[in-house]
Amino acid sequence: YLKISKLALAFAIIRSKPPGKSCKEYTEHLAKIVSEQDTSLVSASLWKSKVEALEAEVLRLRQELLLNKICPKFVLESSASEENLLVQESTYPMSFSSQLEDSGCDVSNDYSFDSLGTISDFHQSEPNLHTSKYCLDIVPSLSLCRANKEEPLTAAVQFLQHLLEIRKLSEVGNLQADFTKLEDDSFTICSSVSQLLDGLTVFYNSPKFPVSDILSEAVCVLISLIADTKLSNHVLKKCFKKLDEFQKKLIQIILRSSSINRFQALHAVSHVLVLLGRNNILRNSLISLLLSEVHQFAEQMCQAPQIQDACDITQYENIFYLFMILEQLLQNETEENSISSSQYDGEEKNKFMKNLDQIILHLSDEFPLFSLYLWRVSVLLNSAQIQ
Repeated sequence: YLKISKLALAFAIIRSKPPGKSCKEYTEHLAKIVSEQDTSLVSASLWKSKVEALEAEVLRLRQELLLNKICPKFVLESSASEENLLVQESTYPMSFSSQLEDSGCDVSNDYSFDSLGTISDFHQSEPNLHTSKYCLDIVPSLSLCRANKEEPLTAAVQFLQHLLEIRKLSEVGNLQADFTKLEDDSFTICSSVSQLLDGLTVFYNSPKFPVSDILSEAVCVLISLIADTKLSNHVLKKCFKKLDEFQKKLIQIILRSSSINRFQALHAVSHVLVLLGRNNILRNSLISLLLSEVHQFAEQMCQAPQIQDACDITQYENIFYLFMILEQLLQNETEENSISSSQYDGEEKNKFMKNLDQIILHLSDEFPLFSLYLWRVSVLLNSAQIQ
């Protein structure tokens, strides 16, 4: 990258060199101008904005070029494809807009919760997540408010939507596409997925109202992308580290959220994690992360001289979202063998199960619900091992 940058700069200097000056003289002149420029914060911010805008434009051009390489005919007919992609927004309107304008303490009627606190919709739904309808039905519609923050996310969503549309049309024989080109340009796919994940992280860190469609669409595209049998191989291979970091950030958002009206926002984050955990490759890493956080919290409570003094009530409330995500993922392991090719048996499982009985006994008097959930998770882990 550095060599390419130097070469590009050299070409730019040569082409813009005024007559009568050598390349060396013109380079020294440009260096002097740059060194004398104002380095105030305002100027730096302006330059940063210009650089970001140029980088975004370069990525957009790379996206168009990659689509053209994969399927030139699709790019020529992209306007019709974009109209098709917008149909789902009118067909499946956002049903959560009114729900998310209140205090956030009420649970939407679009969900049915069983007595164990898990989301019944996930048990009843099919494991394959190929349609946007599925995503829009179960993912609350939350959004970024400022248009300038939505623009990079929108660009990433549109590019990945086009990839999915090409994949769908090529599968039924309506288009001929060469997806081996993704291997030749891994930078573009990685940058696009990174844009998508960064945009979602920014929002979930500080959700704003009113809602817009782009956030729900971004989640749908992400889930469809990793669920697609061919595209997911490219995406997960190139972007696994970024996806893993994204999962870690979402878990920390759940644990650290302290606003009064946080509950529906945390529901949305939890749903995204459950959907990500349905992927075979991401599931084990996500279960390990969840077990680690729950086990660490339980040990902190046990090691404190006074248990009540060591308990952060906000984090205590938030930890139950991790329990519910864990239960859903482990129940998928035991009940839906078609989803998982291997049962979870990671290092974090052994750490979690070690001395668990003593931890439950120690906490059961003062925190019976927390102890019950610890026991429930251990039963699911053992059930997976037995099967």
